[in-house]
Amino acid sequence: MKIEESKYKFIYRHKISEPFGNFYIFDDYVISEINEGIHFNWALAEIVIEQIYDYFGSRDVKLSFISNRINSYSLHPQDWMCFYKQGYQLQAYAIVAYNKIGIMNVILEKLFSQTRIRKFHHLDDAVNWIEEIKTRDLESYA
Repeated sequence: MKIEESKYKFIYRHKISEPFGNFYIFDDYVISEINEGIHFNWALAEIVIEQIYDYFGSRDVKLSFISNRINSYSLHPQDWMCFYKQGYQLQAYAIVAYNKIGIMNVILEKLFSQTRIRKFHHLDDAVNWIEEIKTRDLESYA
């Protein structure tokens, strides 16, 4: 389900549109929809990461990320190492995969990520998981 065709189109705060995909910024998380056939690599990720931090005005914001894989595209799971070397952090990472290939890619990404990763078949389930993590983390600081 695309964001623009869902209930989430009414609640995102900002949309980043790039030739390689769309990125929707919510209060505590970002949802990506990468375009069909794109090879999503570190160079493209860095473009979006900077725009997200510019939007929030700080690199200290604690965000989670949902990859809404509505299209088929490729990526380098080892690019996660670049992400962490730059000092970036994620609270959690959800992947919504609608086919078997997308689910198999999750296994590879788990090998390289230092973040909590979970796969889902429905966008609502991924959003609920991200919101539960945020709530749990806030309660643990209280």
